[in-house]
Amino acid sequence: MAGLPRSRMNVDAFLAWTATVPGRHELVDGEVFAMAPERARHARVKFAVQAALDRGVRALSSPCEMLPDGMTVRIDAHTAYEPDALVYCGPRMDPDAVEPPPPVIVVEVLSPGTRSVDAGAKLAGYFLLPSVVHYLLIDPRRPCVIHHRRTGTAIETRIVTEGSMALDPPGMALAVADLFGER
Repeated sequence: MAGLPRSRMNVDAFLAWTATVPGRHELVDGEVFAMAPERARHARVKFAVQAALDRGVRALSSPCEMLPDGMTVRIDAHTAYEPDALVYCGPRMDPDAVEPPPPVIVVEVLSPGTRSVDAGAKLAGYFLLPSVVHYLLIDPRRPCVIHHRRTGTAIETRIVTEGSMALDPPGMALAVADLFGER
């Protein structure tokens, strides 16, 4: 089993390295971090989020696509994250690509070990990308979504626990209950 690289790398070197090793990883300021195994609760909520986003995208008349975890979102030359789900709009991506087109929606399901990173460094990082309009933090322990939305030059945050959320662009509404599946 290969260990984590000791030298710092850029995203291109990171993507080449990840193609040769098993497991999931993220790159933060040039340093590789292995991603921990998920708990069943996390996996179930992540699947429910992906399914809800996929249904929402399919109902649109625009060319958008939901992609599950496994895609690498480049933040800058030395940082790349793997969100739990994302939506991009535009031409269908190459089937062999590992980096999606610029996402409009990015989702992270909170984990005990990464909660502060998801709400801090990743929040700031994802919004460095001009395409990102919505960043959703999903709490798998209770029906709660922290919805960060770009509004011009500001980021608006609201906490949603029931009803539905409008995600425009791309023009979809998601029921909060659908993001959590059967509880």
